[in-house]
Amino acid sequence: MGEPNRSRLLDYTQGPAAGPPGVPEPRRSRLLDLVEAEAEASVRPSAAGRPGPKPGVPPYETPVFVPAHPRYVDTTYDDGRPVRVPFIAYELFAHPTDVTGTVAFAFTTLERLVTALGEAQPWVATSLGPLAEGVGEQGVTVLLDPRVAPGPPNWQLADLAAYAREVR
Repeated sequence: MGEPNRSRLLDYTQGPAAGPPGVPEPRRSRLLDLVEAEAEASVRPSAAGRPGPKPGVPPYETPVFVPAHPRYVDTTYDDGRPVRVPFIAYELFAHPTDVTGTVAFAFTTLERLVTALGEAQPWVATSLGPLAEGVGEQGVTVLLDPRVAPGPPNWQLADLAAYAREVR
């Protein structure tokens, strides 16, 4: 099955891990090949006059479940009062077959996310289009319903409890 995926969550605090020497250049995403091939073909107009979805590419509004968790920034208002600003951080994963080596996982059902990453995996629901646009700006590819190498999940129930204590 190949090398297991490694969570990129710790890269934000520890810096990127060095890959093993002699790792071959990753293959290009097949989703990108499909999108480029379809871009050359004619695009069907939708009822509103906008281009419709391309064959084989899920519609922009497709709901997906994405590994993510809340983060907080402690800052102050202009008047000096402290405030904690919440935001969501998508978890990115190292993937040996992606051009950039970094991907975001998206699952079409919550059951698929739990089966792949474990019941303790934090997640958010979003639409595929905005997710792909947002992470694409950072050079990250979205993998839809990826097969994940077997192994222990990145998040255990004890990790969630520790994380909850940390962000309080």
